[in-house]
Amino acid sequence: MPRHDLIVVGAGVVGLAHALAAARRGKRVLVLDRDAQANGASIRNFGFVTVTGQERGRVWDLASRSAAIWREIAGPAGIAIEQQGLLLVAQRPEAEAVIDAFLATEMGETCTRLDAAQIASDWPMVRGARAGLLSRRDLRIDSPRAIPALAHWLGAAHQVEFAYGVAVQAVETGRVHTAGGLYEADAVVVCPGDDWASLFPQSFAAAGVTRCKLQMLRLAAPDWRMESPVMSDLSLVRYLGYAALPEAAALRVRLEAETPASLAQGVHLIAVQCADGSLVVGDSHDYAATPDPFAEAATEELILDSYRDVLGAPPKVLARWTGTYASAAGHSIVDTPAPGVRLVVVTSGTGASTAFALAEDVMSDLLGENA
Repeated sequence: MPRHDLIVVGAGVVGLAHALAAARRGKRVLVLDRDAQANGASIRNFGFVTVTGQERGRVWDLASRSAAIWREIAGPAGIAIEQQGLLLVAQRPEAEAVIDAFLATEMGETCTRLDAAQIASDWPMVRGARAGLLSRRDLRIDSPRAIPALAHWLGAAHQVEFAYGVAVQAVETGRVHTAGGLYEADAVVVCPGDDWASLFPQSFAAAGVTRCKLQMLRLAAPDWRMESPVMSDLSLVRYLGYAALPEAAALRVRLEAETPASLAQGVHLIAVQCADGSLVVGDSHDYAATPDPFAEAATEELILDSYRDVLGAPPKVLARWTGTYASAAGHSIVDTPAPGVRLVVVTSGTGASTAFALAEDVMSDLLGENA
């Protein structure tokens, strides 16, 4: 088989981000994936490229840079940006205080504070708002369409080669062993998502990786359209860009008293709208080494309750699904299990939001650009 400059193992968004970073540097890239098509965490999400609310510092920077890359490649790759920005609705005075504290940080410099009257005028579908945080940094794509479109464009525009249905059995310096034969390359990047058993399990074990299961819903199109995705109070104690602020402590105390079941299941509202008007709504967070594959009716009802609190009676549920992703303390694992090999796993559920910039950093290091 021909030798490549880089082999990427895994064709999810993290793997595709590394393929893009290498291809932009003129490298000949091969992507291997064990499945026939994308079907994991990269297409089971909101497609919400979230900058606002990401953890202050490095993660917020990764998200900012990744959003810029999404905007740069979306047009050429035929990927529609379906929504721009974020509206974070504060329904409690404690939530309003968190928003004000966030606006006082460097992360809030480009955001706008909306009062109740402005929200009522511009967002008539929103209920019970005391105030709102409006950001323009964020964007939303439709992941089930965008990930295949990105792979197709990488092949057509950057001559990235893909081999699907190829299970990788072992990786060493310059070599990738599969049931179908040996592939060789100058460098290898392994992006296996939450598959910690197949390749480099010691790295996953050292990082304390488990799995997070989430539940999500697609709802029928309402008789209104949202310019931006919407979040609310529960998001302010989950996203570290808000939750790490001192003002979030009082909000958490109140939510623990008023919505203990939602906090226990990691439920918070994210609502995004698709081109056809339908809504993708979620989500929840259940942690286990091997979560059960079943969607719980009680968890679904908590998600719909969070929707009712902000957007009123939910439309008909058209589809429901679960997904899993690798979860551990910190943003990601970037290990060097062998010379010329990198293991890259986003462990914070932010692959769509941060992978492009992370891949740029990994490739710079792997190729010696930081020397």
